[in-house]
Amino acid sequence: MLNFLSFMRESVSNFHACNNIVKKLEEAGFTKLDENNYWAIDYNKKYYVKRNDTSIIAFTTPNKKTVKGLNVTASHLDSPSFKVKPNSLINDGKYLRLNTEVYGGPILNTWLDKPLTLAGRVILQKEGKIVSQLLYIDKDLLIIPNMPPHLLPKISKGMEYNAQVDLLPLLGLNGSLDLKEIISKELNVDSSAIIDFDLILVNRQRARLGGYNDEFVFSPQLDDLAAAYTCLEGFLEANNKETFNFYIAFDNEEVGSRTRQGAGSGFFKDVLERVLEKLNYSIEEKNMLLANSFIISCDNAHATNPNHQELFDNQNRTYLGQGVVVKYNANQSYTTDSLSASYLAVLAQEAKINLQRYTNRSDIRGGSTLGAILTSQVAMHSADIGLAQLAMHSSLEVLATKDLFDMVKLIKCFYNHNIIINSDNELIY
Repeated sequence: MLNFLSFMRESVSNFHACNNIVKKLEEAGFTKLDENNYWAIDYNKKYYVKRNDTSIIAFTTPNKKTVKGLNVTASHLDSPSFKVKPNSLINDGKYLRLNTEVYGGPILNTWLDKPLTLAGRVILQKEGKIVSQLLYIDKDLLIIPNMPPHLLPKISKGMEYNAQVDLLPLLGLNGSLDLKEIISKELNVDSSAIIDFDLILVNRQRARLGGYNDEFVFSPQLDDLAAAYTCLEGFLEANNKETFNFYIAFDNEEVGSRTRQGAGSGFFKDVLERVLEKLNYSIEEKNMLLANSFIISCDNAHATNPNHQELFDNQNRTYLGQGVVVKYNANQSYTTDSLSASYLAVLAQEAKINLQRYTNRSDIRGGSTLGAILTSQVAMHSADIGLAQLAMHSSLEVLATKDLFDMVKLIKCFYNHNIIINSDNELIY
């Protein structure tokens, strides 16, 4: 649990999360592949490749040529927040504010009246090269102040916030402050070397245990870093030499995945094709391999909120601490079907954990995940799962410590299996 809390505390942005995953992979003996160079791929090896420093694919190859398939998990590293705009300082002569725009779908009012800071990537010009460097300003740097109800009575009755008016963070009183100067001091570089940046607001309340018996985790970015972490742990703990195991963590899921580093980019398909080509798979062998493959899309699920139980389906509710959630949707926002759910049930039985089943109320539209995007590119059997959490998209979210352990057990069991799906659609594991 301490390792998880450390990961969450240090993964202050999608860039930091990707970097922390790389560290864990390299400690486990994975070799980096560069998209710009030729790849040397062999059997019984471990590799990873990054894209834009915010998406990562790691994989292990089997000990020999096989058509037993691929085991794949997919999660994402981005979370709803606010991104700093270019020309980012607003100076009215009295106050200095930061010009930001909303990223994804955060619960806006949860970002007000709490200490915030900046994190992300800074682009520098160094010795004829354009290079990137991580930035986290370890300081209570910013705040978005609320209005008192004396002046704006609707503030305590429910208010629609305007992102350009109500949600710009206060940086200081000194009109001479310059954001590049602040960044240059943090990175110990000359401000003239700073070309650009990708920076987001970060809640300074970092991950900690909560509840009387520490049964909760309170943390920003649990959606979806908790799934990314538990899938990585299960991936690294597994020891399967008979099939390909892939671990994927994408960027930009919160804004639709249609980016170069998102699930809609074909990143996974590109990597898979290069790997199989290097290992001399024919088109026929590749198609056989995919027909015997399985992908688990891992993105957290809505736990039933005790204060608003009326907003959840009567028969398919999920709760903190009651097991990993399997997600269903008739319109395929989630890819789970009866066959893929049955496979998960068998794995859960072997891992000795509980599963919960979730659907939205029929009159409430839910979110979507990575599974449908990936399976439209690479035809594989698929299911959607997640950790039950409260306050999804809040600046501070909640899940149960027990569920983290259960997810690792399930994912490890998944990666240790090899499946074959025969012509009668029977799944042999």
